[in-house]
Amino acid sequence: MRHRIAGRKLGRTTSHRKAMLRNLVTSLFEHEKIKTTDSKAKELRPLAEHLIGLGKRGDLHARRQALAVVRKAEIVKKLFETISPRFQTRMGGYLRIAKIGFRPGDGAPVSIVELIGEGKKEGKKTRKSRADRKKEKAKKAAALKPTGEAVAKS
Repeated sequence: MRHRIAGRKLGRTTSHRKAMLRNLVTSLFEHEKIKTTDSKAKELRPLAEHLIGLGKRGDLHARRQALAVVRKAEIVKKLFETISPRFQTRMGGYLRIAKIGFRPGDGAPVSIVELIGEGKKEGKKTRKSRADRKKEKAKKAAALKPTGEAVAKS
């Protein structure tokens, strides 16, 4: 029975699991959006949120603690200088996990993990109403259409 056992083993040894989670969190902070399995995403969330909390603290000890996990100095610098300041007023919930379906090879449920906030905006452009689009189309057609006077003079 596995009553009250926290965390997931993810089918790996302890060292492999720790290394995998470190790599996942490094990729997340580098790209601000990653695609992984649901189980890995659920394990990644507390680690990533803790590191963002360290970034919000911003002192030398917090930076060294983050370096013990992330291991890439340029990513830790990005975490402390660009990512964490975005969440200065937010008290948690820095990540979004969106389920996107199943992996074709083995059917594993897959999710996208992304940082919430106004980092890289890749949102949709605001769409114009149908009436506005018709007006623009009519203006373009009128501009391209030669006038009757010019045709008669030729």
